[in-house]
Amino acid sequence: MHRNDPCWCGSGLKYKRCHLDFDERIAAMKFNPKRGQIKPPHEIIKNDKDIEGIRKSGLINNAALDLIADNIKPGMDTLTLNDMAHKFIVDNGGIPACLDYAGYPKSICISINNVVCHGIPSKKTILKDGDIVNVDITTILDGYFADASRMFMIGEVSPEAKKLVEVTKECMELGILAAKPWHFVGDIGDVIKKHAHNNNYSVVTALGGHGVGKKFHEEPFVNHSGEKNTGMLLVPGMVLTVEPMINEGTYDVYTDEKDGWTVYTRDSKLSAQWEKTILITETGVEILAY
Repeated sequence: MHRNDPCWCGSGLKYKRCHLDFDERIAAMKFNPKRGQIKPPHEIIKNDKDIEGIRKSGLINNAALDLIADNIKPGMDTLTLNDMAHKFIVDNGGIPACLDYAGYPKSICISINNVVCHGIPSKKTILKDGDIVNVDITTILDGYFADASRMFMIGEVSPEAKKLVEVTKECMELGILAAKPWHFVGDIGDVIKKHAHNNNYSVVTALGGHGVGKKFHEEPFVNHSGEKNTGMLLVPGMVLTVEPMINEGTYDVYTDEKDGWTVYTRDSKLSAQWEKTILITETGVEILAY
């Protein structure tokens, strides 16, 4: 690409005024293939228009989760929560990304106690005092995706359940702090794994975070049990999720054969998850969906 060509990122600026220095910095770096260190492909780097699109989608997604937070309570069925979020997203011009994604039948995921993720809302599933619940919502607005989940403690939960929820949130927050520009994706999982293990919990490795933007799932895969200085280089303009799934017992999980979606802990012990969509900036990160 020549200096005066339009930049590959689609910003409309000349290459020399946009990503020339960026490309030169990456080209000057030495990558260690043995540690899985790789360069980020151009197609996952977002320009200002893309970032603003994801940010606006995130505003709807955040508000939908706020709505859930204001209404979730013991005795409520999970389909009611699903329908509430669906209506809010649609009324605000968005599309619930989960609905019909690869055949998923509902608009959001609601995962209770030993359900790790992808729990399907149902009129028959009633929230009970003592439950810990993950609500995972992804919104599409004008072609841009924003993805986040939160944990909710229903009524009075056990000290053990409360600690798992709190430590899992700490894992996510530590992972986000480790997501520094010009460092590696593996740094995120490294701090998450250490904090979880220090609290005698395990980290689910069969699933992880992911890039997000114009698609639901993009590169890179974010391993929440990673190793420092491994994986894809984190650079400004990358958007990804940090969403550790932390288990009370074994990290091993299985998927329900009947519905093809619901993921459970293998030992039926509790699991928790928090998720945010983050943008890698020149100085750190910006939270786009929470």
